[in-house]
Amino acid sequence: MLHYSTLLLLTFSIFSSQTLSTSLSTNFTSPIGINYGQVANNLPPPASVLPLLHSLSVTRVKLYDTDPRVLSAFANTGIKFIVGLPDQLVPRLARDPSAASSWVRSSILPHMPATKITAITVGNEVLTGNDTTLIRSLVPAMVSVQSALTALGLDGKIMVTTAHSLAVLETSFPPSGGAFRKELVPYLSQLLTFLQKTGSPFLINAYPYFAYKADPKSVSLNYVLFEPNSGVVDSSSGLRYDNMLHAQVDAVRTAIRKVTPSNAKVEIRVSETGWPSKGDNDEAGATPENAQRYNGNLLRIISQNKGTPAAPGEPLQVYVFALFNENLKPGPSSERHYGLFQPDGTPAYNLGTVSGSGLGTTGGKGNSGNVSSRGTAESPAAQIGLVSSTGYYSTSGSKILMPFCLEKLGVLAVVLLLGWYSF
Repeated sequence: MLHYSTLLLLTFSIFSSQTLSTSLSTNFTSPIGINYGQVANNLPPPASVLPLLHSLSVTRVKLYDTDPRVLSAFANTGIKFIVGLPDQLVPRLARDPSAASSWVRSSILPHMPATKITAITVGNEVLTGNDTTLIRSLVPAMVSVQSALTALGLDGKIMVTTAHSLAVLETSFPPSGGAFRKELVPYLSQLLTFLQKTGSPFLINAYPYFAYKADPKSVSLNYVLFEPNSGVVDSSSGLRYDNMLHAQVDAVRTAIRKVTPSNAKVEIRVSETGWPSKGDNDEAGATPENAQRYNGNLLRIISQNKGTPAAPGEPLQVYVFALFNENLKPGPSSERHYGLFQPDGTPAYNLGTVSGSGLGTTGGKGNSGNVSSRGTAESPAAQIGLVSSTGYYSTSGSKILMPFCLEKLGVLAVVLLLGWYSF
């Protein structure tokens, strides 16, 4: 039988550890966000996801819908959400502004202000799809949603935007030669006018992995993984790029400047980027090692709050794709392996993460849908990330108990203590 003093020490140790873990997670804020996709049938319930975000020091999340289970679970947590309006609603909202008002009242208003919703994305990668009705409806639908927010006094709190595939570009290299596809310019001009007027950002889904996968013999792996390399010089601007993501963003920046007034200012944010940890035999580079290098180095760079070579004074906001591996995503195997975590809450690979101080704790792509989640998260541990001597993020072998597991152990200790008294 355990001695009373031993039980008391156990109880104290557990609750002290929980307090320390909570302190670590709340004292640091990450300069990076994450995409929370749900195209899977084995994900943990939303309430179990918060400890994973805390373990990553992530305070910004992007959803592809307005799943009430998620938004309710994150009430009063301080997590800032971008939520999505699905493609199929876009034409209706474009035709009928009252439908936009109804959608905002039913999908957004019930969760505010307890849940911090900061932006709405109207559709996803609409302009590079094949639905001409959807393309023509995009900006009118955005105007309808903006008007609905204004009528409710929410226009200063929630931005309206939409995310684009890099395929909106006709020319992406050199960055100084970036240009939109000619047939999309009329729509993008309208869109950019709206974004400038409302102060909303231009969102781009950028995946250097696709460039490497398409031509691994010609594209430098170090260049796409943010590893040391000789870089690429833009012959027109003279700017040197040491990674492909920054080159892609600056190509978008140039394209925007070509179709907007000279005094126009529209912020660019990366709404999706990531690297798969597994792929089919013909998917070059899809390995856990490369995923760790891409995302770990990305977090390091973003944590420095620096911009791209063409806009060094404008910190780049980035959302990693994705939080979980999603087993129901269609397409090649890589599509189901962009997650930082497995559905059971264990890391998909070792990944060091960044805190506000530059040192922190740790534990894709596609249009995610609202798939029922029936799994549970019982992962007992997350790894602590450290900066290696090379300046890149690595992970130690040590582990820390996740807050929700610590709570269970704390309850167990109290039960044991009460049982000892009864005995």
